Amino acid sequence: MKLIRFGAPGEERPGVEVDGVRYDVSLLVDDYDAKFFSNGGFANLRRALDDGDVTKLAQVDADVRLGPPVARPGKLICVGLNYLDHAKEFGNRPAPEEPVLFMKATSAVCGANDLLVRPPDAEKLDYEVELALLIGSVTKEVSEADAMHSVAGYMMANDVSERAFQKEHCGQWMKGKSYDGFAPLGPYLVTRDEIDDPHRLGLWTDVNGEHRQSGNTRDMIFSVPFLISYISKFMTLEPGDVILTGTPSGVAMGMDEPDYLTPGDVLECGIDGLGSSRREVVGAVRLEM
Repeated sequence: MKLIRFGAPGEERPGVEVDGVRYDVSLLVDDYDAKFFSNGGFANLRRALDDGDVTKLAQVDADVRLGPPVARPGKLICVGLNYLDHAKEFGNRPAPEEPVLFMKATSAVCGANDLLVRPPDAEKLDYEVELALLIGSVTKEVSEADAMHSVAGYMMANDVSERAFQKEHCGQWMKGKSYDGFAPLGPYLVTRDEIDDPHRLGLWTDVNGEHRQSGNTRDMIFSVPFLISYISKFMTLEPGDVILTGTPSGVAMGMDEPDYLTPGDVLECGIDGLGSSRREVVGAVRLEM
């Protein structure tokens, strides 16, 4: 099943996409949020759709904005340097012995195709296409063997980063990771049963038509079940939490002559089976205090 949320920012309604047609399911579901995922929402929605005729639901026009396919997550947990080629492009670093973890502010979540606003003081705006997974049940100290039971579905994400904020200001990476719009999700949430193997997905990024990133999730250093098991040792994962699993090489900061995003650029990303996105980069309007 492909789940979508559609409508203006802050006013999104739940929907599904079936055979390329989008339907409004707001009469069946309040929203795709923690309550939905923790109370058997997937199974209930699937049962309701199977018992009825999906074509009787109101269709959603193809030009209607798609928001993030999950309402604001409780946590956005990110894995850094999870592809060896990405680690090597940053000073030829060795593979980390354990996953590198950091957080993004949930206020950064947006729709997959929303405008990408460059912060007023930004100097080094970058991109990182990533496989994101959604947690569907309370998960604490889970074994690697049982970890996949916690996955509700998969999405495309982009860990948009401002490298000067991230690297040149003291403190945590999250400074460069959390500006509004730095966590696009979607366009779809694809349920776990539709992805045979999350470790066999191609992922890519283009900037202004130039191919920048081309990788495959089989090259992740730490697998999806390992990451879930590992993270759950340090914090309780809850329904609606999202984990971003890392990016392959090809980011702007890794270039010999970094070519960062500037207003007017067009950023496109995609992951096999999870859809694609297109974002235009625009300049921010500085607010006078």
